[in-house]
Amino acid sequence: MSKQAQLIQALKQEGTGAAVLSDPVSINYLTGFYSDPHERLMLLFLFADTEPLLFLPELDALRAKSIVDFPVVGYIDSENPWAKIKSLLAKTDYSKVALEFDHLNVSKFKGLEHIFSGQFTDLTPLINQMRLIKSPDEIRKLLIAGGLADKAVQIGFDHISLDACETDIIAQIEFGMKKQGVDKMSFETMVLTGSNAANPHGIPANNKIENNSLLLFDLGVESKGYVSDMTRTVAVGQPDPFKKDIYNICLEAQLTALDFIKPGVTAAQVDQAARAVIEKAGYGEYFNHRLGHGIGMSVHEFPSIMAGNDLVLEEGMCFSVEPGIYIPEKVGVRIEDCGYVTKNGFEVFTKTPKELLYF
Repeated sequence: MSKQAQLIQALKQEGTGAAVLSDPVSINYLTGFYSDPHERLMLLFLFADTEPLLFLPELDALRAKSIVDFPVVGYIDSENPWAKIKSLLAKTDYSKVALEFDHLNVSKFKGLEHIFSGQFTDLTPLINQMRLIKSPDEIRKLLIAGGLADKAVQIGFDHISLDACETDIIAQIEFGMKKQGVDKMSFETMVLTGSNAANPHGIPANNKIENNSLLLFDLGVESKGYVSDMTRTVAVGQPDPFKKDIYNICLEAQLTALDFIKPGVTAAQVDQAARAVIEKAGYGEYFNHRLGHGIGMSVHEFPSIMAGNDLVLEEGMCFSVEPGIYIPEKVGVRIEDCGYVTKNGFEVFTKTPKELLYF
């Protein structure tokens, strides 16, 4: 059964007559067609009683028609898209219509209020549940993306120099990946030196690479619609014993969590396995984010691996394991791999070594 058919079947069971998908990644997941419409309107309509409809800017319509096997309708910029949608739909009086609440902005919501007369329900949990367990084919694609991330971070390592700044190394990584045929990175590549890495979401700049310090790389690559995400922290010169100690604590936390993961444990228990190591060492307050996030067609997906999440892990779930210790103005360390739950444990997508590397 296709993903579309699975979703429509689930909607019927809930008594929902129609669903409207607005997230381009969700549309890609269900149809195989991807486009970022930017400020324009792109919606996928699924119905319990008739065939689907993909409505999108005319400039993408020809490509969409070559991919999907149901009606595709485009609109030009001078048209009112909501009026055109209204004219296309034979029926709009469904008692329940499911929308992606997590993605829908107010403008689109107001537009849909003028189309449908029924009650709106949240489609996001159902989409999350469908995407939660990855198929063997999806895992193969994630492994390919992970291998490309390993190549990307190695390019970064090869360009470490005290004469370079953070953005110099980023430029080399992204240029090198373009030469290997990679269309885009999963997210903005981060290279953070010294105390700049003490901000978990630090902003790379023209900071020269610091000697006798730690250097953090956080990057990912998109391949065949699936993404990777990894973080490695390396030594430049000879960091002092304090920085090395922080690194080793973070590594112990990550390895402890990776070894703990298996079907039947909860997301909260995995988070606690890593967090307990850092807390025991006295740095619990400096690990200020969840341990991990889901990954697949988006770099941050359901579920969150964090305290309070009692989701029981199952084979095929894919997520990151990324403990960090961030001590302001002193040092920042994060070590991250994404992987998938196996019958007996957890297999990572990225293979770059994690013992502290020196450059």
